[in-house]
Amino acid sequence: MELSSSDLEILIRLGTAAVFGGLIGFERELHGKVAGFRTHSLVSLGSALIMLVSIHVFTLYHSSVPVDPGRIAAQVVTGIGFIGAGTIIRSGTGIKGLTTAAGLWTASGIGLACGIGYFRAAMIATFVTLFVLVVFSWVGRVLRARDV
Repeated sequence: MELSSSDLEILIRLGTAAVFGGLIGFERELHGKVAGFRTHSLVSLGSALIMLVSIHVFTLYHSSVPVDPGRIAAQVVTGIGFIGAGTIIRSGTGIKGLTTAAGLWTASGIGLACGIGYFRAAMIATFVTLFVLVVFSWVGRVLRARDV
């Protein structure tokens, strides 16, 4: 079986999304969080796939019915909110899992960017996310902030 240029583009978009999401998940995994490498990779991959499907639906039907490729992809944001809510745990007077939930939401946005081929934004967002998770965590520990 030979890969067409279209197949290669799909592979690049989905693969990049999985890798970028995985980088964020790896950091979470290192800190023993409930959603780690595989979860973040799958969230980003799934978001990229949904964006590709949205684009494909637009390509197929735009001449016959009004189709907005952003509508399907926009529902990802809502769906990821439910997954993120599952990582948030209330313990006594404290709450745990907010950073992991935000990481999943961000991984989803990175996946959407990869799905549309906006690799520069996805790469920058991945590095900024890792910076926030690593450096801000260190600063928070130094300053004894509550959100550590």
